Amino acid sequence: MTTARTATPSTARAINDRLALDLLLERGPLTASDLRALTGLSRPTVADLLERLQRSGLVAHAGESAALRRGPNARLYGLVADRAHLAGIDIRASGVSLVVADLTGRTLGTATIAASLPAASAAPAVDGEEPSGSGDAGATESAGCSCGSGGAGGSGGGGASVVMTDGDLLVERTVEALLATAAEAGAGELHTVAVGAPGLVDPATGTLNNSGKLPEWHTKLLAALRSRPGTEVILENEVNLAGIAEHRIGAAKDRRDFALIWLGHGVGASVILDGRLRRGASGGTGEIGFLPVPGTIGLPDSKKCDGGFHSTVSSAAICELAGRHGLKVEPDTEEGTRAGAEPGVEAGDREPAAGAVVRRAVESGADDFLDELALRIAVGASAICVVLDPGCVVLGGEIGQAGGPELASRVERHLSRLSPLATEVRAGTAGGGAVLAGAVLTAGDAVRRELFGGD
Repeated sequence: MTTARTATPSTARAINDRLALDLLLERGPLTASDLRALTGLSRPTVADLLERLQRSGLVAHAGESAALRRGPNARLYGLVADRAHLAGIDIRASGVSLVVADLTGRTLGTATIAASLPAASAAPAVDGEEPSGSGDAGATESAGCSCGSGGAGGSGGGGASVVMTDGDLLVERTVEALLATAAEAGAGELHTVAVGAPGLVDPATGTLNNSGKLPEWHTKLLAALRSRPGTEVILENEVNLAGIAEHRIGAAKDRRDFALIWLGHGVGASVILDGRLRRGASGGTGEIGFLPVPGTIGLPDSKKCDGGFHSTVSSAAICELAGRHGLKVEPDTEEGTRAGAEPGVEAGDREPAAGAVVRRAVESGADDFLDELALRIAVGASAICVVLDPGCVVLGGEIGQAGGPELASRVERHLSRLSPLATEVRAGTAGGGAVLAGAVLTAGDAVRRELFGGD
């Protein structure tokens, strides 16, 4: 028999405070009357919680409502945005992009640190990894760094360019760029930094499982960030962060269940069920590049995904398919490989070759190519759908972005023939900055859990 418990006064206060703080975060400054209407709380209760939250430094006066006559009733209350600062970082084989934000998630500054790897050191992408190659940066690595204020998804303005000779220097410059960007934004220190990286992240230890295909500087950078006192560092798989972004601000805002299929240089998935990110026992949920599918030369093994779903829908496979259909494929440049696939690259740079050919195919109505590509994607998506029944699949990464609603509708049509479960397919809308956006959201959640209390 379960015995119902009545909330203690302190518990009730904590619940009411969190409710008010969440409303101020979601809607911006509100009057006391607004809070009473939205929460159903009494006038004295709202007055008490506003006084309490002002004493805590979380809420302050934020002007007056133009809709009301001047006086106490018109007074607006808002979150103190600079109460804490946070950062999101997207680590790629080709470099690092970062965003510094305030308590509300508003972008205060950005920076990019680009590492240029020689072709000889490039290795096949880790399954689920978007970037153009990986491998130990070694002593031949070079990189450029720029930082400045601006919106998420861009470099925000040019800083000085530097030449890097090894991975250690790249790590040093990245930490310097993070601190400089925070200082320019007026942040004394960063409360939380959320980092997105390719590879498996152990949910029990929060460590990156480096299979040997990732540059050594990835793990060194994580260690350097974690060595700074007073800052919590959260590590998450990059595709999972993109899934969080699509769920919170993108194509799946209205869904509690969906799967993001990330299609770029590599292939991966993020699974959200009942409104929660699902990582699996070892952090490997979504490693769909290893999924055996028909039409490949063989089966994948535990070390590489050749022969799996990756072999049919990776950027290389899509370019090969386009060539067979007589479509022109432009070779990737370093900038082209990163643009559109990585959030720290200027929008004017060329998009990756696979994304470009898919975009041109949509624009020119290359039906045969698009249908075959859609069928390939649907084959992998059907395996997710018949096991998890997410009800919705979002196509992200450079291919999902380039194909847009046209490719999504074709995938949905093929999927309806392969799976008995009704599944809507949507094009992702979080864009090339999805990983960074997810990192900022994740860091913000962690900060607010500590400052606001509750889950």
